Amino acid sequence: MNALAHDGTALLGRQLTRLRNNPGLLILTQTMPITMLLFFGYVLGSALAMPGAQYRAYLVPGLLVATAANGIMTGMFQAAQDVHRGVTDRLRSLPISRAAVPLGQVLADLVVTAAGMVPLLLVGLAVGWRIEGSVLGALGALGLLLLFRAAATWAGILLGLLTRNEEAAGQLGAATFLLPLLSNAYIPTEGLSGWLRTLAEWNPISALTTALRALFGNAPVPSDAAWPVAHPVAGSLLWCALILLVCAPLAVRRYARGER
Repeated sequence: MNALAHDGTALLGRQLTRLRNNPGLLILTQTMPITMLLFFGYVLGSALAMPGAQYRAYLVPGLLVATAANGIMTGMFQAAQDVHRGVTDRLRSLPISRAAVPLGQVLADLVVTAAGMVPLLLVGLAVGWRIEGSVLGALGALGLLLLFRAAATWAGILLGLLTRNEEAAGQLGAATFLLPLLSNAYIPTEGLSGWLRTLAEWNPISALTTALRALFGNAPVPSDAAWPVAHPVAGSLLWCALILLVCAPLAVRRYARGER
């Protein structure tokens, strides 16, 4: 365990240095959610039944969750890039814990994600969103968000190790943009048809978005929704636990074995 902590910390530094040397990625991760908030909030919001300011308050938690879900894309691309360029083989030859490399990537991603939340939250406050619940509730919402980001990143790392090609990973990762669209992150699911609403409400993003809205005090929990949305905190924790229990061990095993 001590070796894992030591090696993981060292590789955390490697990942942060890697991100510092790639400012374009940092700028994109910082500005894209803000751009989407302004575009959806002022353009799409004018086409919905709810008033613009109310929709922007509704939208901020959804965009936070969509940003967390993008951990799949970043985790997949970075892992596939390391494999494709031979970095993974060189790291595997070092006397370090096999779990340290993916763990360092996850920890670095969480640091960047936490920093990236701040501008989005500030812009959200500027356009009318407010934390209307308790401080503990808001802290719990942020904790859930980071837990989901960690789970999404582990899933992305596993997919990246399976893909082994950065171009293919980039194309596949871009498809994850569709996941928040099939959820309640941007629009309510009540108006969807039966099977489509069921599919959207069993999307992990819907449970987490509902949990954030409830913990921030922005919206009540719907009682007539599918179980994960009707019990959003428990549903979010279960989804995160399931993803972590499946993806983290498989990603470490895949990295250690180095299969082609």
